Amino acid sequence: MISFDDKRNFYRMMLNSEVLVTIIDDETNSQITATCRDLSATGMAIEVEQPIEMSTLVKVKLDSASEQVQSLDVRGKVVRIGEECEGCYLIGIAIEELD
Repeated sequence: MISFDDKRNFYRMMLNSEVLVTIIDDETNSQITATCRDLSATGMAIEVEQPIEMSTLVKVKLDSASEQVQSLDVRGKVVRIGEECEGCYLIGIAIEELD
């Protein structure tokens, strides 16, 4: 039997890396620190303390651990929100643009 993950077009890379999230939709371009849990060619899941509304546009920066590899800067849209536990939300982001 084929599981859901086997049907994906792109594999997920599991991470546990700190990222800087900029909320593009608000007037002040608020920034929050989050943890990137996984990353694929088309999306990512981040863990945050406060939920981010569906369809919110965000910019996510993932610094590289090596000087030889460029940091990852993406723009995307919130497509999924799940509450893991009190004060911990898992946010799915569809990547729309790489900077």
